Amino acid sequence: MTASAQTTATAEREKELLASIPTGLLINGEWRPAASGKTFDIEDPATGKILLSIADAGAEDAAAALDAAAAAQDSWAKTPARERGEILRKAFERVTERAEDFALLMTLEMGKPLAEARGEVTYGAEFLRWFSEEAVRAFGRYSVSPDGKSRLLVTKKPVGPCLLITPWNFPLAMATRKVAPAVAAGCTMVLKSANLTPLTSQLFAEVMQEAGLPAGVLNLIPTSTAGATTGPLIKDARLRKLSFTGSTEVGRRLMADASENVLRTSMELGGNAPFLVFGDADVDAAVTGAMAAKLRNMGEACTAANRFIVHESVAAEFSEKFAAKMRDMTLARGTEPNSKVGPLIDAKSRDKVQDLVDDAVSRGAKALTGGAAEEGPGYFYKPTVLTGVTEDSRILAEEIFGPVAPIITFSSEDDAVRLANNTEYGLVAYVFTKDLNRGLRMGERLETGMLGLNAGVISNAAAPFGGVKQSGLGREGGLEGIEEYLYTQYIGIADPYADQ
Repeated sequence: MTASAQTTATAEREKELLASIPTGLLINGEWRPAASGKTFDIEDPATGKILLSIADAGAEDAAAALDAAAAAQDSWAKTPARERGEILRKAFERVTERAEDFALLMTLEMGKPLAEARGEVTYGAEFLRWFSEEAVRAFGRYSVSPDGKSRLLVTKKPVGPCLLITPWNFPLAMATRKVAPAVAAGCTMVLKSANLTPLTSQLFAEVMQEAGLPAGVLNLIPTSTAGATTGPLIKDARLRKLSFTGSTEVGRRLMADASENVLRTSMELGGNAPFLVFGDADVDAAVTGAMAAKLRNMGEACTAANRFIVHESVAAEFSEKFAAKMRDMTLARGTEPNSKVGPLIDAKSRDKVQDLVDDAVSRGAKALTGGAAEEGPGYFYKPTVLTGVTEDSRILAEEIFGPVAPIITFSSEDDAVRLANNTEYGLVAYVFTKDLNRGLRMGERLETGMLGLNAGVISNAAAPFGGVKQSGLGREGGLEGIEEYLYTQYIGIADPYADQ
């Protein structure tokens, strides 16, 4: 097939896929237009062109979605755990069967290279499989009281209707990471997808229906006015839980709103991940890890390495090798076969990255590679490595969310720990060292919810994902993930031997 014919075939496939995506709101098992009749446009960040227009939910639609979730809660909670698990297993199989559709759709609306989008499908689908197995393991316990005069019965029950708010950067995985444990626990849901990348959630919701999820259990309300649409739901006494992934700034406001009804909350917020390279590290392995930790999702990830803290004895070698790798990355629309780095999500995000780089350079930093946006259509930014970054640079304090790696050096372990912990965030850290004892010390000394030891990517459906400090509260995935959607009930039972 010639290059021209391949381009035409790809364009036709994109057109067919987009034509198959539901464009309405999913409420009580039915796709419907917004009550206002309004729609909003979804843009391809690689070209600036409109991909599709979908229904724009408002407060009235959100209320209808919560009505449906509340009405379905009792029957869904009584559904046997095995049945809930089987629905998740069918959803896992269906997502896997349609992996290419999901991958292409994410590439179109979010911009990530197609190969990386395929990786997200694998990762996102795994939450469906993991929680299909956890559905039947929400165990309680029965015991004799210490004084022997009563019996203690502890059970786990679903918290009830949940509001799930997902971010734009991982359109499938962030939806499955919330929906799957809620389904497993027996909770109904209102899912508010990100307005920049809602199409993947539209397809995912359709797949959940195909897997047999009853009407009203999952309701989907894409919207361009998040606060006005979901704000009234948070104040509604029928809502029992709020799960949010996004910025710390928005998370703080949502927690304040949730306090009015003392909602159960899970918050996965911002990050400022330190990437520590010690003098004894395998530098080539550290560079490989740095590429994975920095360029995943073009750096648009809360787990992305944000600050590279490198021992002065290996800083020059690490910086040069890292810059050479970054320089070789090809910027292109994610559907192009040679694409290694896609666009940032929008112009605002690209401009913020440039501001942070300019600030660092104005304070003495030097760009070994990159340092500027790519000319042409789309919101591309060149992979960048900065050396000579000073501690007062904004780029060390703020979440970059772009393909920029600022490097700062240290001379002692205490100095490295000080630099790493010098942030309000505490989501994840990365440490490269050959000294196992040092690695264990870093686990104890670094103020983070997760640590990658000689690894640049550690996200796994079987592991608890979450942070400390202002990176949030609660955990998603792992054994802990389903607990976020369950509450504990204790029943005290009279001594069965009292009448003997």
